Amino acid sequence: MAFFKYSLFRGVLFLALFLGAYYLLGLSPLAAALIAAFGAFVVSFIFLRKQRDGATAVIAERMAPNATTTQSTGALADAEAEDSLIDSHPDVQVDADRPSKTRTAE
Repeated sequence: MAFFKYSLFRGVLFLALFLGAYYLLGLSPLAAALIAAFGAFVVSFIFLRKQRDGATAVIAERMAPNATTTQSTGALADAEAEDSLIDSHPDVQVDADRPSKTRTAE
């Protein structure tokens, strides 16, 4: 249902913007469609985050109902490497959320 609601919001938004650009501004159908598509994207990206996340969850559940994680294989391997490093060297700290204080050669 979340996917349907999100699609309906975006469709109505596109239609409203298209009709406004076509009839009120007098643009060609192609220009009105391009402006409506871009406008619907921007508005839905900014204001419809909760609905977009719900629609994404529905799609993820439908595509992989038995998945235990949403992380990629590379991300899981990286996390496993960090865990083994910490287990073997308790004095080492891994904090991936903060940028490194050392500069790398460019």
